[in-house]
Amino acid sequence: MSKFDFAPMPDKEGFFGNYGGQIIPPELKKVMDDIDQAYETIRQTDEFQDELMSLFQDYVGRPSPIYHAKRLSEQLGGAQIFLKREDLNHTGAHKINHCLGEALLAKFMGKKKVLAETGAGQHGVALATACALVGIPCEIHMGQVDIEKEHPNVTKMKILGCKLVPVTRGTATLKDAVDSAFEAYLENPVEYLYAIGSVVGPHPFPKMVRDFQSIIGREARQQFNDKFAKNPDVITACVGGGSNAMGLFTAFLDDDDVKIVGVEPAGKGLDTPDHSATMTLGTPGELHGFKCYVLQDDDGEPLPVHSIASGLDYPGVGPQHCYLKDIERVEYESATDEECLNAFMTLSRVEGIIPALESAHAVAWAMRVAPTMGKDQRILINLSGRGDKDADYVAEKLGL
Repeated sequence: MSKFDFAPMPDKEGFFGNYGGQIIPPELKKVMDDIDQAYETIRQTDEFQDELMSLFQDYVGRPSPIYHAKRLSEQLGGAQIFLKREDLNHTGAHKINHCLGEALLAKFMGKKKVLAETGAGQHGVALATACALVGIPCEIHMGQVDIEKEHPNVTKMKILGCKLVPVTRGTATLKDAVDSAFEAYLENPVEYLYAIGSVVGPHPFPKMVRDFQSIIGREARQQFNDKFAKNPDVITACVGGGSNAMGLFTAFLDDDDVKIVGVEPAGKGLDTPDHSATMTLGTPGELHGFKCYVLQDDDGEPLPVHSIASGLDYPGVGPQHCYLKDIERVEYESATDEECLNAFMTLSRVEGIIPALESAHAVAWAMRVAPTMGKDQRILINLSGRGDKDADYVAEKLGL
């Protein structure tokens, strides 16, 4: 038994403690409830589960391996560092896990189009891939800043046949892309499915995306116990909206011997306005149809946020993360842009693995704490994506 007395996650109204729910127009409630009912129906069928597991194995390439970063561990001189290699998945990140589930759900429901937002482009590429696979039109909204920053993913999305909608309003980044995509969705919510790209948004999306991503933690727990006959001492993952983190964390929540740490973007510093450290500096509020911690002004409006990693610059966070923070099951730390770049280059040059800038935040935190731990202790990092999309940007920024 765990010392943590978890409430149902979520309850019937879609709340994780005080967070989540459906803060949406009345006309959308039936649409969301229909999605929830369809999901609960399809997830209990052997046909759906067999198709999804077959695609995970034969299309995505699961299970993703766990790799012992021996040279990095030796260089740091403390805990042993292991990587859950989600970067080796088809399309290069964890996003394909829930995109396949959402595309199959859209097909089951007879939807005529799938819409979504994307920040770093990994969700966009994964969803365009999944929609191509099942034969459903796909429309992706992406901030103009991110389009210019993540050009390789933009090209892939176009090759895969999706309609790409540039968003130039506001800061032209992830939050604005969400706003734009949701407005397009409201034009025809009955025939369209808005495939949210993280464990955020109105119920049932935080639950659904978590469930699809939980394959990461189930694999990792089994793999670690098969190899060492025990759990890792610490598990960690980057947190923006928080899908890759919930994917890893879920399987270990009842394990009191496992310390769980989410790592947010501290950007240019927590003492500046240029960060996305929602769990560290945010306050409870409402955003995009649900309740969560939000970086907001005195009027409750979301603040502009910043991260070197396009997939993390979001002023809110998944409601289950908020609940886990409040009950102190998960600790939330942060890493700056500078630490992230250092981790990006270190992992590349010491282990020959180029991580996504998002994932590099978790690597940066592990590099910070590993030297303070014993050599017999083990840290497992969810390496949520590879850095192909970031290579040109980093090279230009560092003058390589």
